Amino acid sequence: MPARPALALAIGTAALLCAAVGPAGADPSETITVDAAGKLASDGTVTLSGTYRCTAGTGPVFVTSSISQSDAQVRHGIGGSTAQCDGAEHHWENSGKVSTETLKAGTAHVQATLMEMRPEGIIPLLPLFHAEKDQDVKLATK
Repeated sequence: MPARPALALAIGTAALLCAAVGPAGADPSETITVDAAGKLASDGTVTLSGTYRCTAGTGPVFVTSSISQSDAQVRHGIGGSTAQCDGAEHHWENSGKVSTETLKAGTAHVQATLMEMRPEGIIPLLPLFHAEKDQDVKLATK
């Protein structure tokens, strides 16, 4: 598996497994937003975007995103991108491919997470959530 999809899979898996932890204790100035519209290409590629703001961490920080539509229990990871945590607001955009039968144009639910992979004791990388956003978006074909 190429490095970028493997990284996205690892980040998405960590986010899904640790979603219950939430951004407890995160700096209130750390935020993530999701744009009101997402794009769905004919080949099943979904593009989601928004903004984020975070402060410095001790490990690498990523913006992860997932989407669900007809069944809220079935979420599809949509890419992952690195975050620059310097206190300024930045734009993020993640893309990922799903089956063309899985998602359709219309309302979908997106979860975006600003997550740090922090070295912690005997655990090589412990996920720490800086910010999280759940919202409905309008998925449009492009």
